[in-house]
Amino acid sequence: MSVLELVRADLRGFAGYSSARSATVTGDVWLNANESPWASPGDASGSSRRYPEPQPLALREKLAALYGCDVAQLLIGRGSDEAIDLLVRALCEPGDAVVTTPPVFGMYAVCARLQNVPLVEVPLVDGEAGFAPDFDAIGRAALDHRAKLVFLCSPSNPTGAAIALADVEALARRLAGRALVVVDEAYGEFSDVPSAVGLLDELSNVAVLRTLSKAHALAAARIGTLIADPALIAVLRRCQAPYPVPTPCAELALAGLSDAALAQTRQRVETVKSERVRLQSALAAMRGVVRVYPSQGNYLLARFADAEAAFRALLAAGVVVRDQRGAPQLGDALRITIGSPEQNDRVIAALDTDKAAAA
Repeated sequence: MSVLELVRADLRGFAGYSSARSATVTGDVWLNANESPWASPGDASGSSRRYPEPQPLALREKLAALYGCDVAQLLIGRGSDEAIDLLVRALCEPGDAVVTTPPVFGMYAVCARLQNVPLVEVPLVDGEAGFAPDFDAIGRAALDHRAKLVFLCSPSNPTGAAIALADVEALARRLAGRALVVVDEAYGEFSDVPSAVGLLDELSNVAVLRTLSKAHALAAARIGTLIADPALIAVLRRCQAPYPVPTPCAELALAGLSDAALAQTRQRVETVKSERVRLQSALAAMRGVVRVYPSQGNYLLARFADAEAAFRALLAAGVVVRDQRGAPQLGDALRITIGSPEQNDRVIAALDTDKAAAA
C-alpha cells in the first residue's frame, strides 16, 4: 500500500501554490516576483530583497548527509512544529484521530486541537526503569479510534527515555495501511539509540522529525526537518507555505553544518552527556529529591518532596527551569536542561539544602 492512501483524498493531487521561485527559468534581470530592484538600507548583504529558495538545495543536501537519508525524503520547515502541523492538516479527515503518549511535547495535541482532530492519549507507564510507552495499548487505541497519526517522542520530552527501534518497527508494521508512525527525534544527538530513519526503506508509514534547535544551537533559525517517504514529502511540500526557509536562516544553518562546526557540536554533545551523568548523580544524592529519571536527552526530569520550594530556590539563584507540575503524572516534577559545567554547578548549589543549612 502506498503511503499516499493515508493522505486526505482531496490533497493527493493538490497542486498547491506555484511561486515565482518554483519556476525553472534563468535570466539576469528578475522582474517576475514584484520584488524591489534595490536592497533594503538595513540589509548589508543585499540578499534579502529576493524571495528565498522554497527548499534550499544546498541545505537539503547537507541535512540529508547529516541524517543519513535521500534528499527526496527530506522536507525543511520552520522548526519541527511546522512539520507536525502539516502532517495533521494533510492526513486527517473528519473522523480520524491523533494518538499521543503523555506526558509529552505539547505541540502534537495543539496541532490536533487546531484542526479539530480528536486526540487519543495513551499515557506513558512510570516503572522502575522510568517512563515507557505501552505499545500494545498504543496499537489498540490507534486501530479502535481510526488514528491517522501516532506521535512518538524519542528521547521523550520531558521524561527522557528513548524508544528501541524494534518497538517502533513492530508498531509501524501493526499499523501498516492504517496510520503513520511519527518519531520525534529532536534530542536524537544526545541519545545512544539509533535513528528511526533506518526503518524508512522498508516501512513507508514511518516518518522522523529532526531539528537544528537543540544540539546544533540554532533554535532562533527555526530549521526543522521531516524525513519520510518521497511521495508524502512531495504532497506536504505542496501544502506548505511558499517560502518557509528565510535566506538568512538557511545561510546560518549551512554555516552551522560545516565540518568545523559539526566537529565542535560533537564535542559539546559529549560534554552534555558527561554533565548529564554528573548532574543526575548530584541530584539523586540530595535529601529533597524524590527521584531523578534516567535520560537520553539534554535534560533531566526530577521529582521533589517540595517542588515549589525547589523551583523558587532555583529562581532565587537566577536559574530558570521548566515547571512540569501541570503535566499528567508530574505534579511534583521539574525538568532541568543540562547547561555548561558552571551552570550545572549553580543548579547543584541552589538545590543542595544540606550545604545551605550548614552554611
